[in-house]
Amino acid sequence: MIDLLLITPPFTQLNTPYPATAYLKGFLNTRNISSCQMDLGIEVILELFSQEGLRKVFSHNPDLQHSSENSKRIFALREEYLKTVDQVVLFLQNKNPTLARQICSMNFLPESSRFNQLDDMEFAFGNMGMQDKAKHLATLYLEDISDYIVENIDADFGFSRYAERIGQSANTFDELYSKLNSPPTFTDQLTLKILQEKIETAQPKIVCFSVPFPGNLYSAFKAAQFIKLNHPQIRTAMGGGFPNTELRELKDQRVFEFFDFITLDDGELPIELIYENICQPAEGAVALSKRTFMLKDGEVTYLNNSPRPDYKLAFTGTPDYSDLPLDRYISVIEVANPMHSLWSDGRWNKLTMAHGCYWGKCTFCDISLDYIKTYEPVSAKILVDRMESLIAQTGESGFHFVDEAAPPALMREVALEILRRKLVVTWWTNIRFEKSFSRDLCFLLKLSGCIAVSGGLEVASDRLLKLIEKGVSVEQVAKVTGNFTEAGIMVHSYLMYGFPTQTIQETVDSLEMVRQLFEMGIIQSGFWHQFAMTAHSPIGKNPEEFGVEPLTKEIVFANNDIQFTDTTGIDHSRFSAGLKKSLFNYMHGINFDLPLQDWFGFKIPQTTIPPDYIHDCLLREETLAFKGNSKLIFPDKNALAEHYIKTRKGNSSAFTQLTFHLKTNIVKIELEREKAEWLMNILAEFSIDNPRKITLQELKNEFEEQFEDFDIFWFSKPLQKLRENGIILML
Repeated sequence: MIDLLLITPPFTQLNTPYPATAYLKGFLNTRNISSCQMDLGIEVILELFSQEGLRKVFSHNPDLQHSSENSKRIFALREEYLKTVDQVVLFLQNKNPTLARQICSMNFLPESSRFNQLDDMEFAFGNMGMQDKAKHLATLYLEDISDYIVENIDADFGFSRYAERIGQSANTFDELYSKLNSPPTFTDQLTLKILQEKIETAQPKIVCFSVPFPGNLYSAFKAAQFIKLNHPQIRTAMGGGFPNTELRELKDQRVFEFFDFITLDDGELPIELIYENICQPAEGAVALSKRTFMLKDGEVTYLNNSPRPDYKLAFTGTPDYSDLPLDRYISVIEVANPMHSLWSDGRWNKLTMAHGCYWGKCTFCDISLDYIKTYEPVSAKILVDRMESLIAQTGESGFHFVDEAAPPALMREVALEILRRKLVVTWWTNIRFEKSFSRDLCFLLKLSGCIAVSGGLEVASDRLLKLIEKGVSVEQVAKVTGNFTEAGIMVHSYLMYGFPTQTIQETVDSLEMVRQLFEMGIIQSGFWHQFAMTAHSPIGKNPEEFGVEPLTKEIVFANNDIQFTDTTGIDHSRFSAGLKKSLFNYMHGINFDLPLQDWFGFKIPQTTIPPDYIHDCLLREETLAFKGNSKLIFPDKNALAEHYIKTRKGNSSAFTQLTFHLKTNIVKIELEREKAEWLMNILAEFSIDNPRKITLQELKNEFEEQFEDFDIFWFSKPLQKLRENGIILML
């Protein structure tokens, strides 16, 4: 018997666990509270996509007379699907790599409508290795089966969401309540069978559901309903991203037919208090709660009467993945794009560098909520300690830092700590495209194992970026993405259209900016989404300041997305198909010369952006200047020194050639011997292994104790050559 069972309901990701339950379990370990966790989503997927699961799927004979041609084909090929599904899943679990050759032969997998897109994507396969190509084909195979399930068995099924439409901006509980009181679906039956087995094994006192997205909501309620009906002694709680953003104005008592508690914001202290109230009640003491909804005397009541402060991120423990089936997750590749595959391919340990966002000003963002507004970084030492612990626990050295925007200064310290400990790790994160990401910092991040960053360019218009309060300009984004790309770090950009007051001209000009960014090769991946107004953003709170009028409804259940009318009267959704189609082409390096008009089925104005705008932004060099407070990093201290004498016009001088053997090239410079020896001593004394970093002013002072005119030395060709090759980094 355990105290808490932590559950991620179907469905989130196939390739790696959503981290919320692992974060909570790591915290509970520090409080000696017994817990276990399960990813109900991956358990259901593996049950469904098996020979036994598909046999059940195909036992529901479709109405072939009214079925689509796609369903008829899949049903006719059902024996081929039954024969191959177990081997395909093993392959996607990286347990059967030799199957890639069979899959790529193109006569092994049964093919239906999803494979029709191969003609459009054949050009991408030349850039994909055999394993990736096979993963992509196997993903299409699973999606074909998914389409069949949606059409014939369960219309709400989806790999990374289930009945998502019901959970999206559900101002009332009526539709969800009605579905919950309908007979269980095929997917429900699989889900509840697995849940029952886990409850019998774990015998928990409390079951806590972490619900990150609308697509998890229905399954969480269905599972809680099952617990209430079959295990009434177990208490149920819900927290996570969905309630944090959507259920802050909850009023409907019916919700508490399913859940005893709904918690908001950071879950550590609220869950600990629920545990204490249920499992360790003090006689005569008043039960204390933290940001928790419950039903009292028939009324929905919000209790926040505990004086205890929330735990700082440094004291919440290391995430614990120990009881999740890490070797059974499925790596899929939906799109032949290396950046997109990071979200769905490979298993990543999830960590957070800082709670909240250090910027916290973007007007479209939920900056009034705790997960954004309360900024609290963790020290680099603690973060890298956690990385080492997770490597030991999971055997995986890949990390996804899931920050709202990772702080550049902390990223620098984490990179240095990784290099000092000589760890070999691979990591990526979300950032703001701010000027702190210099060429040298990007190079340092790459040395530490950073492979990719994603960040919001949003609307590529300087006027709108100011209105958003993004704190960047298009020129700055171009320079920063250029720095990352030059360092060998992939860049993904989130793109937005339909922002309040955005004109058609600005949409066209934004697309032209994006076209040029891809043509210059400084962004490798992107995604367009239409602006959505949320209740907790500055726009949602003060819509009149942004020229929008909200269409308000009474809120008794969920409240986040707000429908609105824009004073421009523009139907921005018309641009969706053209923006996405053009981006698909740009991501694959083609059709940059196609006129923007050709992407749209309606007339658009000519762009006002000069064709070389981004090119010219990248040409604007920073003026050489002495920045005395800059810190210097010396990644390479192992130069080979060759001494020799130079004689010119009868005068002899002692010189030294320093040779640096870098991973991919050799760098040679020539200096006067005394200066070369001084430099080698500096490189050794202030190498990455030394936590102390020397500033440029300190370096100048040390130099001028022995020599004259540091500026001439620092800006000389040999020293610039060392900087250009990353042997000296200035941060």
